[in-house]
Amino acid sequence: MRMLVALLLLLQLSNAAKIIGDELSGQCNSKPILDPRPHSVSILEFGAVGDGKTLNTIAFQNAIFYLKSFADKGGAQLYVPPGKWLTGSINLTSHLTLFLEKGATILASQDPSHWELVNPLPSYGRGVEVPGKRYRSLINGYNLHDVVITGDDGVIDGQGLVWWDWFTSHSLNYSRPHLVEFEDSEYVVVSNLSFLNTPAYNIHPVYCSNVYVFNISVSAPSESPYTVGIVPDSSDHVCIEGCNIATGYDAIVLKSGWDQYGIAYGRPSKNIHIRNVHLQSSSGSSIAFGSEMSGGISNVLVEHVHLYNSSTGIEFRTTKGRGGYIKGIVISDVEMENISTGFSASGHFGSHPDDEFDPNALPIVQDITLQNVRGTNIKIAGNFTGLQESPFTSIYLSNITFSMNSSSSTSWICSDVSGYSESVIPAPCSDLDTRYSISSLAANSAGKAAVL
Repeated sequence: MRMLVALLLLLQLSNAAKIIGDELSGQCNSKPILDPRPHSVSILEFGAVGDGKTLNTIAFQNAIFYLKSFADKGGAQLYVPPGKWLTGSINLTSHLTLFLEKGATILASQDPSHWELVNPLPSYGRGVEVPGKRYRSLINGYNLHDVVITGDDGVIDGQGLVWWDWFTSHSLNYSRPHLVEFEDSEYVVVSNLSFLNTPAYNIHPVYCSNVYVFNISVSAPSESPYTVGIVPDSSDHVCIEGCNIATGYDAIVLKSGWDQYGIAYGRPSKNIHIRNVHLQSSSGSSIAFGSEMSGGISNVLVEHVHLYNSSTGIEFRTTKGRGGYIKGIVISDVEMENISTGFSASGHFGSHPDDEFDPNALPIVQDITLQNVRGTNIKIAGNFTGLQESPFTSIYLSNITFSMNSSSSTSWICSDVSGYSESVIPAPCSDLDTRYSISSLAANSAGKAAVL
C-alpha cells in the first residue's frame, strides 16, 4: 500500500509540473518580432553631446516629447550613436524604441539632484530602504504600451559607486534608484544590451504584463551592496531568456508587495518563464522568490539554467505578516557549481515596512517542484525551514545529484516542511519523504487541480 501511495503521489506531482510547464513553455516561445519603426531620429538632432561630461537630460526629454507625435503613426525610434551620454532620469513614451548603437553608453548622473523624487509604490507603502519617497529610476515608463529598449550591445551604466557608499554609510535620504523601471505597462521588451553598476535594481517591471527580457548582460561588483539583476514585481506573462547576470545580491528575484500593502494591492506575479540563463550572486541567491511576496507568486517555470559562484542557488523567502503565497513553481534542468546552499526555503526571512503588519497573516508555500539538478562543490544541499503555524508542503525533489564540498558536515536541514523525493543524492531529510494516506492524497490532488 505504501508503495502504491508513493507512486500515486509521484504521478500527481509529475503531472502538476507538466501542466505548469505546458502552460508556460510558450511564454518565451512567442517573443515579439522587433520590426523597425517607420520613423527614427538621433539624439544628436536634439543637441546631445556624447563626451561623458555634458548633461543630456533635456535633450533626451525633448526627443521623447517630439516622438510622442508618432504614436498613432506606427511609433518611432530614438537612436543613440556611439559615445558616452550622461543623463539624469528620463521618461519614455508608448510605441517607442530606444536603440543604443554598438559603442554607445548611457551614463547615469551621480548627482542626486538629477534624479526626480517619486512616491513609494502602493504595494510597498514606503521606500524599501528608507521610509518615505524614493528616487525615480534612470529610464522609466508609466502606463505605457509597446516600448522597446534594445541595441547592438550598447551599454547602460548606472555609475553606482556613490549610491553604494551612501547606502553602506547610512547616508541615504531616500531609497536608491534603479536603472530601468516600468510601472503599469504592457508589451515591454528589453534586449541586446549590457547593464553595468546599477545603484540598486537593473530591470524592475512592476504591475506589468507581457514583459520580455532577453539577450542582455548584467554586471555589478561582488561587493556592491544589494545590487539586483531582474525583478519581476506583481507582473504577469514575463519571459527572461538568454541572459548573463552577475550581481552583488540576487541575480533574478520575483516579488509581489510588502506585508499589508501588498495584501491590499493584491496583484500577484504569475505566468513567468525563465530559461537559458547564467546567474551569479555574490551574497544573495541566483534565483529567489520573495521575501516581499504578499500579493502572491504562482505558475513559474524555470528551466535550463546555470548557477555558479553564489551564496544560494534557489531560494524561497517569506515570514509571518507577509500573507500571500508561493505555489505552482517548477524548476528543472539546473546546473550548479560552487554554491554554498543549493536550495533554501525560509519562513523567517526579511523585515517589515512598519508596525502595522498583521503577524497572523501567514504565507503559504506549496507545490514546489525541483527536478533534474546537478551540482558540484556544494556545501549544503538544502535548508528548508518553514513556519510551525504554516508549514511548507508538497515539496517535490526528483533526479538531483550534488557533489558536496569536502568541508560539508550537514547535507540537509529541515523543519516544518513536507514533501516527496526520488533519486536524490545525498539523501534528503525524512521530512521530504512524508508518507501520505490515500484520503489526503486525493484531497491534495483536488487542491492542485483547482490551483492549476
